Amino acid sequence: MNTVRIGVIGCGSMGKFHINTLKKIGAQVVAVCDIDEKELRYAKEVLKIENVYRDYRDLIARSDIDAVIIVTPNYLHHKMTIESLKEGKHVLCEKPPAITAKQVKEMFEASQKYGRTLLIGLTFRFRKLSRIFRNYVIEGVIGEPYLIKTYIIRRAGIPGYGSWFTRKEEAGAGPLYDIGVHALDLAMWVTDNFNSKEVVAATYAKLGPKGLGKGTWGKPVPGGPFNVEDWAIAFIRMENGATIFLEAGWAGHIAKTELNVIIMGDKGGLDYKESALYKEEDGVLIDTKINVGKDDPLMEELNHFIRVVLGKEEPLTKPKEMIVLQATLEAALKSAEERRLVKVNEVLP
Repeated sequence: MNTVRIGVIGCGSMGKFHINTLKKIGAQVVAVCDIDEKELRYAKEVLKIENVYRDYRDLIARSDIDAVIIVTPNYLHHKMTIESLKEGKHVLCEKPPAITAKQVKEMFEASQKYGRTLLIGLTFRFRKLSRIFRNYVIEGVIGEPYLIKTYIIRRAGIPGYGSWFTRKEEAGAGPLYDIGVHALDLAMWVTDNFNSKEVVAATYAKLGPKGLGKGTWGKPVPGGPFNVEDWAIAFIRMENGATIFLEAGWAGHIAKTELNVIIMGDKGGLDYKESALYKEEDGVLIDTKINVGKDDPLMEELNHFIRVVLGKEEPLTKPKEMIVLQATLEAALKSAEERRLVKVNEVLP
């Protein structure tokens, strides 16, 4: 197999990004699926995808599709991934992997059972700066990382108000799962530490229930519910004593939207937003700026997925990492809801 024939399940905003990027890299998009007829017409007329379906099972049943990309609401990831793997398709599933760590474990068990690869769409791993920072940590440049602060916070960025994004039964959680998954994965992957031990967390819903803080992403549903948090914080203790402070917010009265990962080691520190390495040598404070230029992490991710399907690379997202990542987020949500410290092994399958 020299080319990879792809089907995309979910043609919303992120689905279109995937399809357009696949076209840029010359990938063959054989078919797409969505329950929205307008999206299917757009796919057929504008994106020039010949085969469109309303039922994903019709798409994964095609023998001329090697791999599928699942870009659907969170609660569908588990079911669609397992059924696609069973049909012999390789899978790229958007983040978060699923709603629970148990579901994530079952997804990777299916990957092994049916002999097909499963990659989770954690795009920030594919940024040049992320790889540079990870190499610094692994090579011992900053010594032992002991305190990590990681956050993605928005001033007004609630996606698809009233849609699945703001329905707990379909999303699992609000920003904690939606964007907190990126922030936490980046912290854990860069520091090469997925051994989380316990979590204390709090969540808030102060603006969303009032109809405030709406963003431009997603498809709003007038009159739809908002029963998730709009802000979350978590203090995570790792098995080796290191700590991670995680913050994820869709809507808050702050100056601006920000993303950052600050990593403090005993020999140096890293700041994602500043693209900088900080050290002290012979009593001199040294700031090293890292100029990575422009990159396209989604394009890198999709190219990697194709190479994985062709057997040229191993998936960058490993089963244990993804299970622990989801379990840590799940433990944070449980901690906030029950107002107590939660051991991560309480939710590990």
